[in-house]
Amino acid sequence: MAQLKAISPCSSLNLSVHVPKSDLMLCNDNVSFSKKSALFQELGARNSELQGDAVVSNKGNGLRVHCNKGIQAVLSHDKATEVFDATKTKGLRGKLNKVVLAYSGGLDTSVIVPWLRAVKFSQLNQIGVNYVARENYGCEVVCFTADVGQGVGELEGLEQKAKASGACQLVVKDLQEEFVRDFIFPCLRAGAIYERKYLLGTSMARPVIAKVRFELTFFALNPELNVVAPWREWDITGREDAIEYAKKHNVPVPVTKKSIYSRDRNLWHLSHEGDILEDPANEPKEDMYMMSTSPEAAPDKPEYVEIGIVSGLPVSVNGVKLSPASLLSKLNEIGGKHGIGRIDMVENRLVGMKSRGVYETPGGTILFTAVRELESLTLDRETMQVKDSLALKYAELVYAGRWFDPLRESMDAFMEKITEKTNGSVRLKLYKGSVSVASRTSPNSLYREDISSFESGQIYDQADAAGFIRLYGLPMRVRAMLEKGI
Repeated sequence: MAQLKAISPCSSLNLSVHVPKSDLMLCNDNVSFSKKSALFQELGARNSELQGDAVVSNKGNGLRVHCNKGIQAVLSHDKATEVFDATKTKGLRGKLNKVVLAYSGGLDTSVIVPWLRAVKFSQLNQIGVNYVARENYGCEVVCFTADVGQGVGELEGLEQKAKASGACQLVVKDLQEEFVRDFIFPCLRAGAIYERKYLLGTSMARPVIAKVRFELTFFALNPELNVVAPWREWDITGREDAIEYAKKHNVPVPVTKKSIYSRDRNLWHLSHEGDILEDPANEPKEDMYMMSTSPEAAPDKPEYVEIGIVSGLPVSVNGVKLSPASLLSKLNEIGGKHGIGRIDMVENRLVGMKSRGVYETPGGTILFTAVRELESLTLDRETMQVKDSLALKYAELVYAGRWFDPLRESMDAFMEKITEKTNGSVRLKLYKGSVSVASRTSPNSLYREDISSFESGQIYDQADAAGFIRLYGLPMRVRAMLEKGI
């Protein structure tokens, strides 16, 4: 007899089943029993009941099996121990060794950690088997947090919380500059606004964070990756269920049943959903807002801010050149002080249902206003109309998680080309929640005072309009003549 110990990387579980050494086979793609063994026949086992690549090597007095499921099996000369996946569920359950979870520390991701790792002990005493049946995935969970400007408060204590939830490791990476430069600025240049209001704060963060639930991004980057979407599998039906699950597994969460807002924050915006907001008839409570001052409580004196723009992208604030992330952070501070950028909207989700959300985007609102005002000088009518029409589709693609779609990339090339002459500066007036333009200047301005003046000039003569009006109105005159039988 031999002993085979199965050790999970995140636990110290030792499970036993007696089996003759001759009944154990080690294969290059799985670990299984010989089909001739009594244990195989009694359990109705299949060749795939232990998944994962296994590499076998002899070391000392034992035989060591390295499996990509994170299970190390060590044979000694006593008795045999075996572990198998007793679940019959479909999909990837029991087939994954390690899962990387895009982790925010919020309610959803906090309960996903113990849910992914959940195991259930069972015994088959009639045949003398002790085994672990994976209730969910029973895999190692590595949490990944992208710092996209969600704030120091949200990152403090995150590692301790992740590990307390059952994660083996937390990896944090600062992606703020990349987020603003490579994702926010292209949307800003394109003028992408979803359904007239939403400035795509969460949608733009998806590709840079590559959250697990946004499979389209993963499929574009690596179609061979497996994606786990717990909310399509688990029995947690609402946020109150999630809170109960968290309490059951001793996972600290930042919400309670009395205050149950769902928030998503990054350097571009802060979104609020849930609680009283689920009824569109309810006005948001003032204490819900976190990035902006109430317009009523904003300073009584307006503040002016000047945005420098090169090729359709902001480069400076009040004459000071800043990096993309620093520039946005500065405008968030200025705009938030004056109550800028609060949006309350009912939007159409991709799956067809409507959802109500409240967004705070102080710096983003200032930037969108500045870029549009400068474009009024640098873009001609036809170009502006085409740009605006494409901006709608651009926003839809980003909202739907199709950042790496060739169509969006092609439209991005168009946006870059037509805004290459959008250079100059815009001075804006901020006052109690409003943003209004005070001045705009550009070396590439198509505005000519000598042409636009109401005074007669050499380039444009008011009398020239008569012939143009007759030709422009010709189709309407022809239709009128037809209706009157002329």
